[in-house]
Amino acid sequence: MDRLGLMETFVSALNEGSLSGAGQQRGISQSAVSQQIRQLETHIGRQLLHRSPQGVSATRAGVLVQEHAQKILERYELMLAELEVLDTDMSGTVRINTGNFLGRVVFGPVLIEMGKAHPDLDIVLRMEDRLVDVVREGFDLAIRAGRLGDTSGYGRKIASLETVFFATPEYLDKQGRPQTPDDMKRLKFIQHHEDKTAGFFDVQKDGLSYQAPIRVGFTADDPEIILKAVSTGMGYTRAARMLIQKELDEGIYEVVLPGYEAPSKDVFAVSPTKTVAGSKIDLVINAFVDKLVDLRRQAEFKVVAGKLTA
Repeated sequence: MDRLGLMETFVSALNEGSLSGAGQQRGISQSAVSQQIRQLETHIGRQLLHRSPQGVSATRAGVLVQEHAQKILERYELMLAELEVLDTDMSGTVRINTGNFLGRVVFGPVLIEMGKAHPDLDIVLRMEDRLVDVVREGFDLAIRAGRLGDTSGYGRKIASLETVFFATPEYLDKQGRPQTPDDMKRLKFIQHHEDKTAGFFDVQKDGLSYQAPIRVGFTADDPEIILKAVSTGMGYTRAARMLIQKELDEGIYEVVLPGYEAPSKDVFAVSPTKTVAGSKIDLVINAFVDKLVDLRRQAEFKVVAGKLTA
């Protein structure tokens, strides 16, 4: 039973002086108003209204109930107002979880700038490559790349990142540079433990899809270990282009199968409750998305500039 709603209907009937007026004010029919007031009277065990052709008035019990109901409703509105301030107030602690790679390259710098702009904000950033439960583990926000996974919070897609296969030029000199997707089986794939593949990657060229076979050679849950394995010539891996664009420009890494598009990687924001526009969490998410857009633009400019000067 929605006791708060019943009290609101009862108070509206007395304030408006009629059941029809309460119905218009509440956006429900007169019969629904009458039914709700009867429910409240049944629950309390007292008659609360005198009904007449001229309208409604409170009984002695109704006057008492009206007085207390009005205070309850006022306190409820005050609670909502304070909750809204809590959401929009840029102070207090905000606990955030994200993966190591995104945290170091993108999210960490974003939160440092946010901390400088909002000195009363206490930001707690935890970087780990696992799918956390934001509700059970007490996080205000989690940023997940690749897949959403099981969660008891509210998740939404906030970005889709272009990815590339890459290795060192030395490794490709030794193993040979794949010309077709089927050639990828000659190379060893350095896999993040959360990557779920069916033995191949779907790649695209000119609007057509192809399957590139995967031969896993090493699996780890630490991005630094994965990059170390790639850098030492153990194999190739896949990552968002914007995150390794600098190394690609400097020739440290080389794109594998450059004529084909690798699968994109989705990024999700997960919070215990739905985010409120203008809240701390909404601001964090928007700042993160803006940073991703900025990095993508920088990467695209470097690629275009490289083509112009080649």
